[in-house]
Amino acid sequence: MTAPEPSPGTVLPSLPDGVAPLAGDVAPGAAVDSVDGVDGVDGVLFDVDDTLVDTRGAFALAIDAVCEVYLPRLPVERYGEVLALWRSDPHGWYRAYTRGELTFDGQRMLRANELQETFGGVVLDEDGYAAWKTVFWGTFEESWRAHDDAAPVLARLAAAGVKVGALSNASVALQTDKLTRSGLSDVPMLVGVDTLGFGKPDPRVFVEACARLGTDPARTVYVGDELDVDARAAAAAGLTGVWIDRPGTRRGGPHEEDPEAARAAGVHVVATLDEVGDLVLARR
Repeated sequence: MTAPEPSPGTVLPSLPDGVAPLAGDVAPGAAVDSVDGVDGVDGVLFDVDDTLVDTRGAFALAIDAVCEVYLPRLPVERYGEVLALWRSDPHGWYRAYTRGELTFDGQRMLRANELQETFGGVVLDEDGYAAWKTVFWGTFEESWRAHDDAAPVLARLAAAGVKVGALSNASVALQTDKLTRSGLSDVPMLVGVDTLGFGKPDPRVFVEACARLGTDPARTVYVGDELDVDARAAAAAGLTGVWIDRPGTRRGGPHEEDPEAARAAGVHVVATLDEVGDLVLARR
């Protein structure tokens, strides 16, 4: 629905410095700074990993743990390189999983062996991978923590009557557990990769999440840390796409990570979840 033109003399609430207006009706390819107003926002959908939960930090600790056991000759100062390769996933194996082309363990074993081969470790067979996974996963799940700005923005949105929910490219059970362990159990995990059998960037998962949230896609914001499969895909599905580009957390490799290109495509770029609250609530 298109926002009505303000009547003469109407003063619209001002946005915080540096915050662009939400673009609920931005045409594909239209830059966000070309929009003067916006209809209300009824709901906000969040990605989980590296949006609400500091998954990068948990991965760092898990990678340190497997490096100590499975890459014992690798200097500690190179552990960051291992983490960077894990997160960049240059062959796109995790995304193949989200398309239903690989199993969860299948993609992870490929990625584990990529680390082993790249950094001088022994290639893992099925038994070796099972042992590797025990070390990795035990550390990973014990290290889940919410980002410091997650609970405050959720509280602000709830106080304003804005519905919230989560949409993720991991399984519903896994992400529900992750949110609970991270102290965010009030966020309903609405759609995972196992809900429809595929994940983002397919527009159907965004539409399904809005249906479960009870909001019109045109009045729903989606916030995620990956520009292409999160923010741009959400915008293509009819939502308002927001890319949270936290300083120092980009994945690199094949991932799209150009803020100016994002803005030119109608995507909002923020550095914190506090800015998401400002975007959503400034015109309510």
